[in-house]
Amino acid sequence: MTSQPRPSNPLFDTVLIANRGEIAVRVARTLRDLGIRSVAVYSDADTGARHTEVADVAVHLGGSAAAESYLNIERVLDAARRTGAQAIHPGYGFLAENAAFARDCEAAGIVFIGPSVSAIEAMGDKIRAKQTVQAAGVPVVPGRHDVGMDDAAVIAASHEVGFPVLLKPSAGGGGKGMRRVAEPEALAEEIAGARREARSSFGDDALLVERYVDRPRHIEIQVLADNYGTVVHLGERECSLQRRHQKIIEEAPSPLLDAEMREAMGSAAVEAARVVGYVGAGTVEFILSAEKPGEFFFLEMNTRLQVEHPVTELVTGIDLVEAQIRVAAGQPLSLTQAEITLTGHAIEARVYAEDPVRGFLPSAGRVLDLHEPTGEHVRVDSSLSIGTVIGTDYDPMLSKVIAWGPDREAARRRLLGALADTVILGLRTNVGYLRALLADPAVVAGDLDTGLVERRGPDLVPPFDQGVLAAAALLRLLELEPTSEIVDPFDVPGGWRVGQPAWASWKMQLAGQEPVTVRVRGRAAAAEVAVGDADPVPASARWDDRYLHVTVAGRRSRYAYAEDGDLAWFGLDGDAVSIRETDALTAARHSDDASESTGAVLAPMPGTVTLVRAEPGETVHKGQALIVVEAMKMEHVLTAPLDGVLSELSVVAGQPVAMDEKLALVVSAGPAEADRA
Repeated sequence: MTSQPRPSNPLFDTVLIANRGEIAVRVARTLRDLGIRSVAVYSDADTGARHTEVADVAVHLGGSAAAESYLNIERVLDAARRTGAQAIHPGYGFLAENAAFARDCEAAGIVFIGPSVSAIEAMGDKIRAKQTVQAAGVPVVPGRHDVGMDDAAVIAASHEVGFPVLLKPSAGGGGKGMRRVAEPEALAEEIAGARREARSSFGDDALLVERYVDRPRHIEIQVLADNYGTVVHLGERECSLQRRHQKIIEEAPSPLLDAEMREAMGSAAVEAARVVGYVGAGTVEFILSAEKPGEFFFLEMNTRLQVEHPVTELVTGIDLVEAQIRVAAGQPLSLTQAEITLTGHAIEARVYAEDPVRGFLPSAGRVLDLHEPTGEHVRVDSSLSIGTVIGTDYDPMLSKVIAWGPDREAARRRLLGALADTVILGLRTNVGYLRALLADPAVVAGDLDTGLVERRGPDLVPPFDQGVLAAAALLRLLELEPTSEIVDPFDVPGGWRVGQPAWASWKMQLAGQEPVTVRVRGRAAAAEVAVGDADPVPASARWDDRYLHVTVAGRRSRYAYAEDGDLAWFGLDGDAVSIRETDALTAARHSDDASESTGAVLAPMPGTVTLVRAEPGETVHKGQALIVVEAMKMEHVLTAPLDGVLSELSVVAGQPVAMDEKLALVVSAGPAEADRA
């Protein structure tokens, strides 16, 4: 990437990074390139994390909870004072858009690498932001953006705007607390849920109401501004591929916009930044309908670096973190709008710790094996190392894989290859899902909108190839085979029979599925394998230095492999799955107590109970909300699996729970009880 010229204003000697994960690693990289000493901060949960290893200095903040560490302003400022940091880079999330933090930095004589307090306050509150830019002539989505609306006012506003409506927290972003409401009857429930998520994520439960734009496309404009009145935009990013309002794939430029639309939206973004006296890097987000692409509306302005900033860096050649640091140090922007050009195309995929097969529930575990793609025009921003423990205290994003190409199709294909070359064993991720999404015909054609992912639904979540069960059995055969050239037939797994080898069998349980008996006979180099009731087919297996190569019925596959206790992890084409050898149904979710007929309610992932909505002895109905569990800043509502009586309830609000832990039990009501109910 090209570096900006260095005016006489000196850069900082030491900068503290008030964040964690991949963004802390990424900021540290630019600080190192600029010769600036970097200071990392960390919580109990992040002891030994990668961002603490790549920084020059690391300071412990406190407990694993964000409130005790990354959100604790006094502890962050104390770390800056103790290490001599002249400036603080907030990354994104946590304190990045916190006006009180920016104000306290200023009072402490520490430069906040971001916009002014007044700009954060003007744009950080979505209600005030819309009012501000609307007064400057920037179009906004129709809706009600009044300050301090109570539930009654939100309900009234929803009826005024007309259904479907979108409930949005006034503070924060990232889709947290955002709810689409299609029917008036669902309003009360959705308002309560939106407020809970907003309070949990941002400490503010204020809501606004907007018209839901049909088949919306999400386009954002990157802006840069200095202290001397220069404001420029760096083109757009298309962020329409979202799941639950969370971006998962972003690209630059948008396949929708032409030069005229780019200029119109860019000019509106520059005006929105200028009207609040914005300084630094920021993003102005717009929404437009796929049916009416010429009409766009202001959504919000993110007064910070965006997760998806790498795609802009790859098509412009501008290091946005470097630009932030130089502007914060008082240096002017050296680029004019006419000098900014977009070259080629870049696409980014966000890698999350989540299980697509189980409804994208958060995943947790320890990274047992890791391989991140390399190669020309492939970039990985990551926080991962072998041994990294992924818990549920923070956002589930693990890394970002980004690819550049001379055109969109070249970038898409390069990203597909990079994701296939990714290995993360020890927890479930969405890498296989991302590859399926990138191959979807609508995505290939650039025919995008924010509802595309939800419409595709389970079609984009194919189950892990059952051939992995054959691979697991062949691996066991390979491990048990004699290594000597002289083979005693009694040493061969499964023994032997006159005229042919005998079958060896194992019961293999793929995560989340019923156990299957897999039979193998012969030697691993030339065997037969039968999965379940299927007929035997020829198969073979061998190791190289890193991968297990398996051929089943003429189909070759290359698996990454790692063990974690009684679990065996197999990775293929970027995806990963665990297998347990078992002679019985040992997993809790497959036990009789966990079946729907018994009415057990299990925690679908590790997390924390935030709300209990029923009491023992209460009569409940199938589908009724009983318990709300939060993990990685997302709420999951657990419901009654059948009509009956809540006979057991073993949790209270605030209690941590483990995956598959039994939280409650609903006993089916007999005819007499049902009549009385």
